[in-house]
Amino acid sequence: MRWLRCPYCGATNDREDRWCGRCGLQITLDIKGSLYKSLAYLLAAVIFYIPANVYPILQTSKFSNVEGSTIIGGVLELWAEGDYPVAIIIFVASVLIPLLKILALFYLLFTIWRKRCKSLKQEMWLYHLIELTGPWSLIDVFVVVLLVALIHFQSIAIIPGIGASSFALMVFFTLMASYALDERILGEICAR
Repeated sequence: MRWLRCPYCGATNDREDRWCGRCGLQITLDIKGSLYKSLAYLLAAVIFYIPANVYPILQTSKFSNVEGSTIIGGVLELWAEGDYPVAIIIFVASVLIPLLKILALFYLLFTIWRKRCKSLKQEMWLYHLIELTGPWSLIDVFVVVLLVALIHFQSIAIIPGIGASSFALMVFFTLMASYALDERILGEICAR
């Protein structure tokens, strides 16, 4: 790969140039910095993934009786009631997709660390798929916020649980991990 894109202005520069011809800023690839930042954010996401699935995402309080509901508990309850499509959608969106995103990011980081890739097209497709699904991961937190805002019965209170905060932080750190990973590094490594 002979050309490098400036991350600031988008100008195409010769790979040997250390400074952008258009904006004058440094354009060298910081492979280690990108790798370590992305790995740190990803490890934080893994740490928050566990309490997001173990602790209640939503708590209902009715006459001083507090009940918590985890993501998996809600999926199992919906499945038992016969709401199969909703249970599958919640399981896929709340448990499976975040786990697959974390595994895909680990795979991309491992590819960079090993400095070998199978296919540039495959790695770039995976990276862009992670980028595309990133903002949609917050839909669970949005649903909890809507429930809290909409339900105002005097005898029932809905409170976001620790799982909701952990889920939001897990999504945030997953997004940061994908943003910290410079996609140009994949192109550089796969071109070798």
